Amino acid sequence: MILIALGANLPGPDGRDALETCRAAAAALDGLLGLRLRALSRWYATAPVPPSPGAPDYVNGVARLALRPGAPPPDPAALLAALQGIETRFGRVRPYPNAPRTLDLDLIDLGGLLRDSPDPILPHPRAHLRAFVLAPLADVAPGWVHPRLGAPVAELLAQAGRQGIRVLA
Repeated sequence: MILIALGANLPGPDGRDALETCRAAAAALDGLLGLRLRALSRWYATAPVPPSPGAPDYVNGVARLALRPGAPPPDPAALLAALQGIETRFGRVRPYPNAPRTLDLDLIDLGGLLRDSPDPILPHPRAHLRAFVLAPLADVAPGWVHPRLGAPVAELLAQAGRQGIRVLA
């Protein structure tokens, strides 16, 4: 199972709002490096973490992907590069850490792989602390267990609290 977090809080260069951008990015994940989109969470609205005065709320979700039958797992660095390519296509720029963005794609888990370096670190080093990742992750993979911590997603979400996230209608 491959889990990708999606987020955005700025309109794209094409005028799409954050939700439309996230939906289009999720569609772009299907077929990426031979992967198949198997599930997409509900969309959530969340305040920026860390707080950023004046920044709009984020739209967040999680996509669950699977390998094509018989296909080898993608190289983590190649998958990260492909995700960053999608971000660039949707107008992502990186002026400073935690800047508002048109699209953010984070590789959360790649089949339970543990990787401390180089990038990407797996599982994502802060995913277990962020309700805006854990709530949508629970939608698409309710039985997921953090590969390093051994804790189920429901337990991690309870520890993180709701952190002001809300389901978008």
